[in-house]
Amino acid sequence: MPAYHSTFLVEGADDRVIGNFAVLPLKTKFRGPAYPCSDDYDILDEILDLFRANSFFRNFEIKGPADRTLIYGILFISDCLNKLKPTTPPNEANKILNTLAVEHFTIPGDASFPLNALYAPPRDRTEADTLRSYLTQFRQELALRLISRVYPNGEKVPNKYWLAFTRRRFMNKSLS
Repeated sequence: MPAYHSTFLVEGADDRVIGNFAVLPLKTKFRGPAYPCSDDYDILDEILDLFRANSFFRNFEIKGPADRTLIYGILFISDCLNKLKPTTPPNEANKILNTLAVEHFTIPGDASFPLNALYAPPRDRTEADTLRSYLTQFRQELALRLISRVYPNGEKVPNKYWLAFTRRRFMNKSLS
């Protein structure tokens, strides 16, 4: 059974690519370079929907730039879940994940980026700054949406079915 790929693989005129990383529209309230999404379903919803299913796969065939965005999002969710403990309350989880989202991180092309074999570096400094801004916005919104899934209906402890995936490593990789 093959892994699930992004439905945003078809490149349109409004899709931007930096290196070979797709800069897709987002539904977000955070400021950044992402275009506002006109649909109710964006790449972040897709990442959250496909995270648990794709976590079981060690191999993933990349079919386009949107798949690279999907990979980055899945690996970021893994890092987020590894920061949470079974007794972490939602307010503290929000602080932890928001800090993780905005703290210094590497981008494709940096020497310490763990996935440089899969991602092409940005062409110049302007593209690198745009990609870093986009990824900050991307990470903030993804962390916020993850909180609403891990703590459904105002629960005080994280959902055990989400925390069970802290032991799974998608593609045997990690962003940290």
